[in-house]
Amino acid sequence: MKPTRIRFVVLAALCSAAALAYFVRNGVAPAESTIRADLGLTKEQSGMMMSAFFWPYALCQIPAAMLAQRLGARWSLALYAVMWSLATAGFALGQLGWMTASRAFMGVAQAGLVPVAVGVMARWFPKTAQATAAGAFSGFMSAGSIVAAPLTAWLVMDLGWRWMFVLYAIPGVLWAAWFAWWHRDDPARHPAVNAAELERIGPAGAKAGNDAATGVWRALAVNPALWLLCLQQFCRAAGYIFFASWFATYLQEARGITLVKSAWLTTLPLLADVAGGFSGGLISDALLRRTRSRRIARQGMAMAALLLCAALIFTAWFVADPVLAVLVISAGMYCAGVVNPCFSATLMTCGGPHAATWSAVTNMCGNFGAASFPILVPWLIAHAGGWDAVLAGFGSIYILAALLWALLRGGRE
Repeated sequence: MKPTRIRFVVLAALCSAAALAYFVRNGVAPAESTIRADLGLTKEQSGMMMSAFFWPYALCQIPAAMLAQRLGARWSLALYAVMWSLATAGFALGQLGWMTASRAFMGVAQAGLVPVAVGVMARWFPKTAQATAAGAFSGFMSAGSIVAAPLTAWLVMDLGWRWMFVLYAIPGVLWAAWFAWWHRDDPARHPAVNAAELERIGPAGAKAGNDAATGVWRALAVNPALWLLCLQQFCRAAGYIFFASWFATYLQEARGITLVKSAWLTTLPLLADVAGGFSGGLISDALLRRTRSRRIARQGMAMAALLLCAALIFTAWFVADPVLAVLVISAGMYCAGVVNPCFSATLMTCGGPHAATWSAVTNMCGNFGAASFPILVPWLIAHAGGWDAVLAGFGSIYILAALLWALLRGGRE
């Protein structure tokens, strides 16, 4: 019997949710300077508004994963998509307090997406394909940002940024309705999955999932691997968020780029991140099948990619031509994207039946980093040397992330 391929439809559903979530999440950054000028905000106020997403997003990771344990991925992901769509529409109110509150509510709504999706991938995919699945998922996160950057710049000028956010709220609601109707949490219960596909998924996939978060804080206290994964995620998320917050403004102010051109250039490092996620997952799984060594396929690959990322970012510091500098930074972000599937596959292996909980904890720590960097940027600009200091800090955190990966213990499958 030829196996069905419903697991790839499930992956496509998760990837589309990731793209939609990051599309609305990062739709603010390309319009930041326009919104700031229209509302008469300072850069500090604008930075606080953008960072308002990440504090509740970080703090709600574990509660969202626990709610998904009760509701199941099918209903919880649909609920979260409706919630973040309402938050997107609320941004159109055009008042700093309401916009900050909507941004925070969006953080609450999207908190469960990554941990629940990791649990779904662990349930629907065998170990030797989990990095590939995770790479596609992480790649589509940046794909949403890529679409958002130029489309936002165009809609800001054509419709105005308030109506733009109303329009951005619609796709998430449509996705939620379809996913709640079609998805099944257990592959064995999906009517389109045959016995051959269940055998292909294997027992490792079938046993994994969104187990409860019982004992997670004790595990964090006694498990060095979880600590290291949390800390490297803090660094990597802080680095990535530069593109979702201040990068377009950096291009406009430090490199003299126009609004529209900066929006298009912002897509280049995000596109590189997508390519890194896709190819990194394929390469990591191929290395694992060939060497059967997680130290090589996950840890070693992540370390090398992060160090190369930092080297390329520092190289861009000395490049005068703005387009060439963005291309060099984009090459660095390709390397950073390679790490995403290595990280997610490591979570699925180390977390076992608690993969969703491990993902929730590490993602929570990552978003503390993401929440901190947009606030830190205005201070670096004012007191530490301007945009050069921002770029230096941006590269340094990837070196720290590589050192944290070096401390993880390796092993063989």
